Amino acid sequence: MSPVKQALISLLAFATIGTSHAAAPIKLGMIEGLSGPFANAGSAVVRNIQLAIENVNARGGVKLPDGAHPLVLTTYDNKQGVEESLIGLRQMADQHVGFILQGNSSAVAAALIDGIDKHNQRTPGQRMLFLNYSAVDPALTNDKCSFWHFRFDANADMRMHALTEVIKGDTGAKRVYLIGQDYSFGQQLARSARAQLAKKRPDIVITGDELHPIGKIKDFTPYIAKIKASGADTVITGNWGNDLTLLVKAAKEGGLNAKFYTFYGNGLGAPAAIGEAGVGRVRAVAEWHPNTGQGMKTSASDDFYRAFRKRYPAPEDDYVHLRMHLMVDMLVSAIEKAKTTEAAAVAKAMEGARFRNGFHEATMRADDHQLLQPLYVSTMRKVADGSVRFDNEGSGYGFKTERYLSLAETTLPTSCRMRRPD
Repeated sequence: MSPVKQALISLLAFATIGTSHAAAPIKLGMIEGLSGPFANAGSAVVRNIQLAIENVNARGGVKLPDGAHPLVLTTYDNKQGVEESLIGLRQMADQHVGFILQGNSSAVAAALIDGIDKHNQRTPGQRMLFLNYSAVDPALTNDKCSFWHFRFDANADMRMHALTEVIKGDTGAKRVYLIGQDYSFGQQLARSARAQLAKKRPDIVITGDELHPIGKIKDFTPYIAKIKASGADTVITGNWGNDLTLLVKAAKEGGLNAKFYTFYGNGLGAPAAIGEAGVGRVRAVAEWHPNTGQGMKTSASDDFYRAFRKRYPAPEDDYVHLRMHLMVDMLVSAIEKAKTTEAAAVAKAMEGARFRNGFHEATMRADDHQLLQPLYVSTMRKVADGSVRFDNEGSGYGFKTERYLSLAETTLPTSCRMRRPD
């Protein structure tokens, strides 16, 4: 379904509720790669944000002193490019979009932070906020932090901290190969992995440290051959989208007998690509996964997942990001608390805000606008074995929690020295 049709559905759902008078919609503008090698990742974002918007509109929209306002989503395909993203930002500004959403590239996120900072200085009467759901380079909330930027995903150091907490107790991990995409995120991930392994497992040998062009490799067979030749028993990767799917597919075809510690190995085709070879070997880290409800006293997690699957029943659409739903809910709460959509007032209302539902909690740290939340490290399992209830994307393989890290355990310090508006 096209973004235009999705927006119309959202507005029609809002219209059926009935309001005392027509209130102007609050525009959310997503700048993301919706074509090319990472189109599947961008489409997954659209589905999640659109459902979150529909849920808000179904309960009456955003309540302000002048009435209830529906949320609407507009999208711009940046083709995963920085310059194209800045063109999209200018178009969003021309359309008076107050809230910019993006995440699938830390390089793009850094450019948007700079672009929005400059826009807000030039046009104080039409300031914008940047809500980041996935760009995890730690610099974005450290030396590049901005009052106008909020991150709703754990940063790369936090995610790596969770993975290395598991590796610390993995006695089978002795020789580790690092492989990632050659841009700011991938470079930082490699530095973080080296530093954290040196501290937690100084006995581990780093057998390789490889960066490859992002979105350009069609066959990872030569890289898998290097990993095998290095004698690595463990691979750490932050690859996402097609770069991850093709990497694990090549690993399966090349008979690489190694464990994979990944940031994003639980979706976008990766479980099906690696299949049986990944059972007990592929791990992923996330703020939530569909099987976190197992063992819980409440059905809230299962209810959330089932509602998503009801809205998007196609197996290929099964990639749920809790943080995107959380992001929309926190934005709505901040707007309602501020009683305005003015960017500075909403930003101040979001600082220190708390989120809690029946299965997740989070806090927006005021110092750097980094969301603090628990993380799960989960391991790939076969649904037929009975160890997990829900699979990923109809693959027959799902993920089971191996390690839960509380909000306190995932919180890391920040070096942000934020400049605040007068």
